[in-house]
Amino acid sequence: MAWYNPALWVHLVLADTLTHAYLFPLAVILGTLILEDLTTILVGILASQGAAAIWVALLALYAGIVIGDSGLYWLGALGRTHPWIGRFVRHERLRPMRERLEGNLRQAVITTRFIPGLRLPTYLACGFFRMSFREFFESAVFATLIWTTGLFGFSYVFGIATESWLGVWRWPIAIGIAVAILVFERYRMRKGKHP
Repeated sequence: MAWYNPALWVHLVLADTLTHAYLFPLAVILGTLILEDLTTILVGILASQGAAAIWVALLALYAGIVIGDSGLYWLGALGRTHPWIGRFVRHERLRPMRERLEGNLRQAVITTRFIPGLRLPTYLACGFFRMSFREFFESAVFATLIWTTGLFGFSYVFGIATESWLGVWRWPIAIGIAVAILVFERYRMRKGKHP
């Protein structure tokens, strides 16, 4: 069952590695590469129970998310080297997109962190169009610090506030909220593609 449900898989891996000082941060990093926001929520709740040190949890979250963002950039850059894909870079229809990214790279990278569904194409495009990696990286780190800290903080407070009155039901509710958010985001993206 866990292999077909990424949310459950991430939760089980995080729970199983809590007692291992080195495995837990690695599991958090891996979790961010699979389901970034869900991992942040689960780790925030775990930290609220005292099961994970806040600083370890946050550092692992930051590292995993920045590694994932950088990976998207370099995947886009790698795509450019393929002859079939590379010929589209010079296509005139892509010029406006490239010019917008060149003029507003920092703003684009930071803004897409907060808008579901835009991060993947934007970060791939940054690498594909050979935008400055340094500028991209600095912007991605800045946006990650804001978004991840806020989501982690919300989850931490949720974990503390619900521990006494939800008890064991807190986990299914937290996972249900995260899955509902993911489903809503996908629905909204599909609806946006088909007016």
